[in-house]
Amino acid sequence: MPDAKLLEVFESPGDEPYVIEHVADEFTSLCPVTGHPDFGTVTVRYQPRPRREGGTCVELKSLKLYYQSFRSEGVFYEAVTNLIRDDLVRLMRPAWLQVRTDWRGRGGIRSVIRADHGDVPAEHRGK
Repeated sequence: MPDAKLLEVFESPGDEPYVIEHVADEFTSLCPVTGHPDFGTVTVRYQPRPRREGGTCVELKSLKLYYQSFRSEGVFYEAVTNLIRDDLVRLMRPAWLQVRTDWRGRGGIRSVIRADHGDVPAEHRGK
């Protein structure tokens, strides 16, 4: 499975609430049934805890390498989405976090999967 040990963090630069959103347009993994490649966009949105509470942010190069570790893995869309959420929550302990994966269509069907942690504000739900 993908290697969460690739993920790194840095100290949150502030104590006031703010929201971070990272969008990766070139995510790939393999269908565990057919072995064909799946292509999607991964959006991670979160609010770090304040610096005074030990808040951290994910470092982007490490996030890219983590995403790339999925390329040769046979994994369902739902599992990818939940695994990314769980690994990032374990690493950063954010106030809240949302992972959304948008999968390119195959056979006329597109899929969107969301996995939340914590109390995601209303303005970010359903996006």
